[in-house]
Amino acid sequence: MTRRAYVHRIAAKAPDDVSGFEALISAGEIDPSAIVAIVGKTEGNGCVNDFTRSLASRALKDALKPYHRSDSDQIVSIVMSGGTEGGLAPHFIIFEAREVDEQAEPKALAIGRARTPHLSYESIGRLAQVNSVAQGARAAMRDAGIGSAADVHFVQIKCPLLTADRIAEAEMSGAQVATRDTLKSMGLSRAASALGVAVALGETDPALLTDESIGQDWSIYSSRASASAGIELTDHEIIVLGVAQGWSGPLRIEHCVMQDAIDIEPVRAALACLGLKTSGQLPAQDRARVIALLAKAEAGSSGSIRGYRHTMLNDSDISSTRHARAFVGGALASLVGHAEIYVSGGAEHQGPDGGGPVAIIASCDPLHEGVHA
Repeated sequence: MTRRAYVHRIAAKAPDDVSGFEALISAGEIDPSAIVAIVGKTEGNGCVNDFTRSLASRALKDALKPYHRSDSDQIVSIVMSGGTEGGLAPHFIIFEAREVDEQAEPKALAIGRARTPHLSYESIGRLAQVNSVAQGARAAMRDAGIGSAADVHFVQIKCPLLTADRIAEAEMSGAQVATRDTLKSMGLSRAASALGVAVALGETDPALLTDESIGQDWSIYSSRASASAGIELTDHEIIVLGVAQGWSGPLRIEHCVMQDAIDIEPVRAALACLGLKTSGQLPAQDRARVIALLAKAEAGSSGSIRGYRHTMLNDSDISSTRHARAFVGGALASLVGHAEIYVSGGAEHQGPDGGGPVAIIASCDPLHEGVHA
């Protein structure tokens, strides 16, 4: 027996709209017992008070309840990323791992998941969080059967943040948090989580890391980490995507790194590696083969892109992460021909300053269907 990955991209009419998900289960296209992870974009602000993430997570968990005897939290990783600015389309990506009687293929998509223990609030944005995520990422690799870091293409993390209540609880116990700014805590949590992936994949020497380098030294980063912070958890959900022995099926994955927010040529090259060569926008017949496009977006700290000044960091009305998601989403949409793209804002230590990792999941079978309106 081998494992086979199935990936479904489903449009959402609202954060709690799971009708498309439930319809595919009823039609037998999704096996709920085989689901290992769900990743989604919701239309909130993506900041501390974005409760669309919790709403979407709750709706998905409720939809899964009839199919799981135990708590689905321990079976399915659910990572919701808020913010569909610009033309980004809200959607869910369902990841299944089914046992099948098929021959294994060396480049087939492999999926693994792990969940870390609860993280103390004073540890958010510090080395303790880096170490926790590193251990979790290694556990997710083992779950997928991935033996080499070179075979990992993308690591998606949902990490916690600080709220006023959480800060007060930590301080009541005599602890000191990394920051009392709740919005800044999101960036520090993403930063520490990304560095945890960098440690797990051998992209940086953990001995060189300090609490002070987290969220400060942008020369240290992971080329495959994607972290999204949220109020809905106090631990970490970790999903690893790559290739491993013992997996079959037509799905393939490639990754690349954008050096800045308009650096689409590496994405074009990754598409070409998947057999989707184009000098412009993907033609209509190839778009359905692209099952998922996952990317990170970040407003570069220099305040400019290729020498031209941007104002994302100076806007007091709208968080820079919201600007960056819309900007990168537009650049990627112009390449693949649609905007149902998972773009997560805040790329601290996730790719170079102002850039970010990108992963593409596509089918090598032109007849494969994995996209649902």
